[in-house]
Amino acid sequence: MIEKPIENWLQESLEEAELPTLGQLPGGHFRWHGHGLLELAPDQPGPAARACVLSVGIHGNETAPMELLDGLMGRLARGELRLGAPTLVILGNPEATRQGVRFIGTNLNRLFRPDLPETGREADRARALMDAVDAFFARHTGLARLHYDLHTAIRDSHYPRFVVSPFTERTAVKAEQWRWLAAAEIQAVLHQHRHSWTFSHYSKHYHGAQAFTLELGRALPFGHNDLPSLTPVAELLAALLEGREPPRAPPGRMAFFRVEHELIRESVAFRLAFPDDTPNFTAFPPGTLLAEDSQAGETRVGATPLAVVFPNASVEVGARAALLVQPEPPPTE
Repeated sequence: MIEKPIENWLQESLEEAELPTLGQLPGGHFRWHGHGLLELAPDQPGPAARACVLSVGIHGNETAPMELLDGLMGRLARGELRLGAPTLVILGNPEATRQGVRFIGTNLNRLFRPDLPETGREADRARALMDAVDAFFARHTGLARLHYDLHTAIRDSHYPRFVVSPFTERTAVKAEQWRWLAAAEIQAVLHQHRHSWTFSHYSKHYHGAQAFTLELGRALPFGHNDLPSLTPVAELLAALLEGREPPRAPPGRMAFFRVEHELIRESVAFRLAFPDDTPNFTAFPPGTLLAEDSQAGETRVGATPLAVVFPNASVEVGARAALLVQPEPPPTE
């Protein structure tokens, strides 16, 4: 077995040089399955071990989660954490990260479906990531499954740290997840209303995993991220890596929302009717003009106020330009 620390996980994941297949770390060993695909295997699973997928960099310029996960890999390598759970660590789009862009050809985070018809760099990467997740969960059939896909948003937000809960009829969210996320100082939860074909949706829908997309602030260049604000998230991930129960807090600390409508760009002649710097979760009163599209016409707020999340007028035709959401009560404890 080749000895190689993972203290420089991010750098090693971005390099194109050949990587050793195996290596030791305190509490277990690791195996590289390819660039940006690292599996950690404990010698002895912890008392609360789950089969965990931790992914970052599905959009190549969202650097805070990469730095966060890189720090945790360094703590494992130095023995500050002791591995206690099988974990698949993924850097989603290494080439986009090397170029400092969101994606090369198309948005990777809409391609996670087994019958994917698209071709190209991102489509090939989506297939490789789905294969890696399939194989990982197949190796750990006796453990509960978990996938946190870590992102940052392209704009400011009234709730800088929030999670998106993917829609599926097959898997309900366990109450413990809300308590873990609240303790990690996540500020809001957004429930999707239909299948979205994101990476977290793939793990939830096809593998029955507890899975979320975590938005951890705004996309900034390497070295400019407010990592101290993510310390509670780091502690949640550290607990999962060690196979122990994470801290808990009341779910009522978080605001809860549900998607009511997806605003789709139907034509080239499309515009959002509010400023580009409008923060996520900005609410608009009834009657407000939200968008104009030469094919779909006007989109206005109906009788109930709506807030906007992930607005982006520059998406490809046929892609989602915004989510329109309404608040809902938190789950009962």
